Amino acid sequence: MNNNLNLLLKFFSTLLIIISFNVLFSQSNTDQFTVVIDAGHGGKDPGNRGNGYYEKDISLKVALLVGDILKKSNLKIVYTRKTDKFITLNKRADIANKYQADLFVSIHCDSHTSNAFGAGTFVLGLHANERNFRIAQKENSVIYLEDDYNQKYEGFDPDNPESVISLVLMQEEYLDQSILIASMIQNNFVQKLNRKNRTVKQAGFLVLRNTYMPSVLVELGFLTNKKEGAYLNSKKGQIEMSNTIADAIIKYKNRILKGSTVLSNDIVVDNTNFNNLSLKIQIASGSKFLPLKSYNFKGLSQLTFVKSGNNYKYFFENTDNYNTAKKHLIKAKKSGFNDAVIVAFNNGKKISLDEFFKLNPD
Repeated sequence: MNNNLNLLLKFFSTLLIIISFNVLFSQSNTDQFTVVIDAGHGGKDPGNRGNGYYEKDISLKVALLVGDILKKSNLKIVYTRKTDKFITLNKRADIANKYQADLFVSIHCDSHTSNAFGAGTFVLGLHANERNFRIAQKENSVIYLEDDYNQKYEGFDPDNPESVISLVLMQEEYLDQSILIASMIQNNFVQKLNRKNRTVKQAGFLVLRNTYMPSVLVELGFLTNKKEGAYLNSKKGQIEMSNTIADAIIKYKNRILKGSTVLSNDIVVDNTNFNNLSLKIQIASGSKFLPLKSYNFKGLSQLTFVKSGNNYKYFFENTDNYNTAKKHLIKAKKSGFNDAVIVAFNNGKKISLDEFFKLNPD
């Protein structure tokens, strides 16, 4: 009897140890925060060659540095590439999905025919102006280097603005968190490195389409700007940029693990024109965040918002022409927004209409 009891006690003790081990093992897997870092371009795709620099090399160096920093904080890091290798856009998303990543960060460098400069971050969305479309078009055109791209990407055309509409649907449920991490990275660029703030924007990046997690694309700066290109190509610049990106990711992880996805007070999601001056139609405001879906705004599209304190302000359309803005205002009022008004912005900051006309006399 005593022997049987002892055997039974030993059995249950062993079973309890096994169960405890499995629970602990399961918890450690669940609690592990996985980040997929995507170095843009690579191999036969050099990216932009502003001032003779290679975007593919700079994005890779920064990606590897970001990963090294995050590993020290016990985050699991997966790279889409660690060498000068060509990876298709679909494959990059497949890697993120395979590892069930908590976050996908794609790193790039920008270019422009002007002497533009500054760092910017993007989440997937409809581009509200020509500039955002051109940025996405440039990054999406890499599919032309892939075999059978028409079949792989189901007829997606980087040169057709209408193709982008289909991209947005996959990322809708992750939009809030994508905006959160994008804004944290952007704020770090501005506050820690004093970089020109190109704000958080939405555009149709194909690389973000099929990722089933919060995803953001970072444009480190413009290689076509002589000073900024030299900075991004330097070891100092790459270390500074990677530190600020990694710092934002760690803060984001801590916020998510605490269950908080509340947007911070200084997040601005803006789609102002490239010339910095813009007129928008303010159609609503309130303390509750409404997803930028046309059904939430009486069928209107081309929507943006600004969060100030605990209040959200919602805007319709975007132009630098006052007569066009008046037409947008009429449309907004006909849609039921009787209190809609024209609001002016300069470089993302609200200004009076008088200031707008002084800056834009035409």
